[in-house]
Amino acid sequence: MGVRRAVEMVLDSAKDCKGPLYTFGPLIHNPQVLQILAGKGVRILDDPSSAEPGTVVIRAHGVPPQTKQALIAAGHTIIDATCPRVLKVQTIIATYARKGYAALIVGDRNHPEVVGLLGYAGGRGYIITHPEDLDTLPSLKRAIVVAQTTQNGRLFDRIAYSIRQRFPHFKVFNTICDSTLKRQAEAGKMANGVDAVVVVGGHNSGNTRRLAQVIQHQGVPAFHIESEAELDRHALQSLRAVGLTAGASTPNWVIKKVYRALESIPRGRWQQAVYRMEQWLLLSNLYLALGAGCLSYACAILSESRPSLPSALMATCYVLSMHTLNNFIRVDAVRYNDPDKANFYSKNRLILLVLAFASGGTGLFMAFTLGPVPFLVLCAISGLGLLYKVKLIPRPLKAAGKIERISDIPGSKTVLIAVAWGVVTGLLPRLSLSLKITPTTVFVTLWASITVFVRTAFFDILDMQGDRIVGHESLPIVIGEKKTLHLLKHLLLISFAVLLVAPIMQVASTASYGLLLSVLYLAAIVKVFEQQVLLPGLRFEFLIETIFVFTAAVCAVWQLLGW
Repeated sequence: MGVRRAVEMVLDSAKDCKGPLYTFGPLIHNPQVLQILAGKGVRILDDPSSAEPGTVVIRAHGVPPQTKQALIAAGHTIIDATCPRVLKVQTIIATYARKGYAALIVGDRNHPEVVGLLGYAGGRGYIITHPEDLDTLPSLKRAIVVAQTTQNGRLFDRIAYSIRQRFPHFKVFNTICDSTLKRQAEAGKMANGVDAVVVVGGHNSGNTRRLAQVIQHQGVPAFHIESEAELDRHALQSLRAVGLTAGASTPNWVIKKVYRALESIPRGRWQQAVYRMEQWLLLSNLYLALGAGCLSYACAILSESRPSLPSALMATCYVLSMHTLNNFIRVDAVRYNDPDKANFYSKNRLILLVLAFASGGTGLFMAFTLGPVPFLVLCAISGLGLLYKVKLIPRPLKAAGKIERISDIPGSKTVLIAVAWGVVTGLLPRLSLSLKITPTTVFVTLWASITVFVRTAFFDILDMQGDRIVGHESLPIVIGEKKTLHLLKHLLLISFAVLLVAPIMQVASTASYGLLLSVLYLAAIVKVFEQQVLLPGLRFEFLIETIFVFTAAVCAVWQLLGW
């Protein structure tokens, strides 16, 4: 939490800050993140008086109070991103220092957090790295014992036990972050059920190294790597089960790249063939486009209309074109959110662009065969999609606000995708039959839009870190991950209730009862994500995109049975 908070504060500051922006020392112990921040003009400051006055972000590790005073004296504006857990330890030390207590800090001697904590001890702070360090302590009448928040839990327990035996009058505070303790406990538990564990994080990250130590303590090999390029594929290929964990400062996209690299390690011939097929279908957007055709078919069955091949082709081609072009338009975010897709688009740029425009043209032709109104509506929403990242508001008018593109509207991508899918799969096929907007037309269009909204917002949650890095304000970034998940659950509940009563209200066919299974499918996906049963890798994403194929399959069975 503290690391994520600090990174988000720096990214937000880089977007809005005027003048130089610094972090006091490296923000976190992760080279990938530091490289990204450097690309955004964020510089590392080591000496308060050595640079032009600007805005300085105090990193999650915190700093001594004297350093803050020196930064202010040098003319800098301070943004304090110290982790709240570290602030708590600082407060404990400062409170007891005023009462005359010494402070014993169990931690790494040169770690920036420990250096910062020492500054609050009033000159009476002592670092304890091993139980043997207790022998070097001067005679202390009163002292408190605290821990570096990312310290090894086992080591702290050993030192705390020795202190209680030798200095029972000392006050002991276990200030190790509960996230750290939980991560170490889970890593140890994981090690008991696998052949090896891959630990992802900076080589100079103390908490990442301690995770590897916890795993090795269980007698299991631990592979500490910074990126997927360091994976020992030969050593891992022969293993039955491999665990994966990461340090506190490891970004999601780095973990995702390692996870996908592990997924792709050759196993059985058939398993590898299935994996490659799933990968190609997802990266090319062909599976998603097939899903649009399937949703069009489901909308027809739900509205008691005859399924139309031109309508399904129109939806398929439109989605293939728009989503392919969108990956080119948002290539900066795709690079972090889905590195495999970014590489795929870079290698196959020409083919994919030809496919996008050809499918877009085919979709418009299919709409033309359905009638002038579907054709004009599809032209309008296609144009809106192409203008999504284009500056529409002149610079003089922009002075009144930050919005100059459609993409600048917070959460607009999720809503527009859902509406576009609803129009193409639910509304346009009905307009090809009659220009009259009936309650059935409205119901089917809204149901399709809600289904796509849940799917798209869920992917936005998975892509939060990459979107924040490039400054894209997706729905989860605007309202938060928890509120977004809460919203999706409510939408699924509403969808379930409406599908139950739709046949009774005569706005949909009895197939809506079968489509309750689709709502339960999406609810299960959300539950699996919350319980962390599956990590967001290729197979999990394939499972999400299968919702539309599943929906069409339910409708096909319902139709065959004549219900």
